[in-house]
Amino acid sequence: MTRTTYSLSRRVVLVSGIAAAAVGVEAIPAAAGSGNRGNELALAHATVIDPVDGVPRPDSTILMRGDRIVRTGPSGLVHVPDGATVVDLRGKFVIPGLADMHTHGLAYEQIDPALYVANGVTTVRDMAGNASVRDWRTKINAGALLGPRYTVGSRIIDGSPTIWDPQILTVLSVADADEARQAVRQVVAEGADFVKVYSRVSEPALRAIAAEARAQGIRFLGHCPDDVPIAEAAELGQASFEHVFWTPFGTSSQEPEIRARIKQIRLGLGDYAGWFKNIHPLEMLAARTHSRAKAQALYECFAHHRTRQVPTLIMHQGLDYARTLDQNDPRNRYLPASSRGGYDYALQNLYLKDRAPSEDAEWAGLFEHRLRLVGEMHRAGVPIMVGTDTGTPGVFPGFAVHDEMRLLVDAGLSPLAALYAATVEPADFLGVASGRIAGGYVADLAVLDANPLRDIRNTTKLSGVVVRGRYLGPDERTQLLADVERAAAQIPDTEAAAAGCLCHR
Repeated sequence: MTRTTYSLSRRVVLVSGIAAAAVGVEAIPAAAGSGNRGNELALAHATVIDPVDGVPRPDSTILMRGDRIVRTGPSGLVHVPDGATVVDLRGKFVIPGLADMHTHGLAYEQIDPALYVANGVTTVRDMAGNASVRDWRTKINAGALLGPRYTVGSRIIDGSPTIWDPQILTVLSVADADEARQAVRQVVAEGADFVKVYSRVSEPALRAIAAEARAQGIRFLGHCPDDVPIAEAAELGQASFEHVFWTPFGTSSQEPEIRARIKQIRLGLGDYAGWFKNIHPLEMLAARTHSRAKAQALYECFAHHRTRQVPTLIMHQGLDYARTLDQNDPRNRYLPASSRGGYDYALQNLYLKDRAPSEDAEWAGLFEHRLRLVGEMHRAGVPIMVGTDTGTPGVFPGFAVHDEMRLLVDAGLSPLAALYAATVEPADFLGVASGRIAGGYVADLAVLDANPLRDIRNTTKLSGVVVRGRYLGPDERTQLLADVERAAAQIPDTEAAAAGCLCHR
């Protein structure tokens, strides 16, 4: 085992490092890291940043017992019991663990969970639950696997025919209200934490989903179905909207024309590329006909219903700038070759197919419009949550949360607001005691070398992570990333070219 020495204000303690590198493609066990389950851990002399008020609290100590924070306050006033492990964090900044509210597991337990933790992401909402992700959660909760806290959604419920290729993903395709109600009952029986709706669900089916979800005591969220105005979906109780595809329609002075053209779209089974091709001209029309009055009315609707928006700007950036997406991003080394091949396939056969280079400026302008909409929504009081849509080109598990916060700042949010969108807002949505640094909250934290309130990019300057009360210092975190890189290189390449692309599910 590696061993890391931490200098302390009261003494020097040797804290065990993580276990030896995983053999083959084994997952990293939860026992790895400087565990303190059942014991006490104190992070001392740090600057604590609580995203609720954003007031930096220098020379603070956070005392934890097991997976909970016991108390926090000025270092001179927080009593640290004898025998507690103390980590001196002078010059460091501590924020709550981050959340990614729109992910898709890549089916490799030795990749995704570890990458989230290494990036300070301690809460994850998986948007198209499958047996693999549920198995990860079971192992994580049992202490057999190191990873974040997972909330896992249902299988996708789409219209009939679904635009998903059944050879890539099995979805529940509903043709009418009766089938929609049955689909909700089915995913509840399967243990879903929420119902995920998709693009081609009809209006009668969505109304049935909303009614049955209420009856079953479960929320529904996801895409805004093409057939339903986004304000109407919010009124029906849709809890969150993913991506910025449909919001522009609701802010356009030409929405009736756009809706009429949507109804004319005819797609066959698995025609995802056809959906993307048909929806783009309508996005451009909406961008050209943006109405401030309509936008304000829509934002008031969202704010009134507390309908969360998960823009996944990092996903949109990858698709809107698909031709110039960096194929040599150094973070590719953390993904298996099959995933990278899938992304290449998606770029060429879905997003760049029939897209002429002369159109690139138009696509870039559309992305700038998405940024403006997100800024407008924030200023109007619409709750925004960080989500990334891992599984699409240019979106890397864990790393993408930091990319998304940067883009939120580009959209007009302050660094504090972006941090809030990655911590407090997700915790409030999920109804869990995370997202803050205070007594009684879960001990999920990120330790930074620089102040994120001065520059949101400082969240990438990670020194350590606390997940469920287990502290991983700089050496442990470095080793964790090295283990993921090694595992990714050893995963056999498959010939299923599209296996790595989940295409903004």
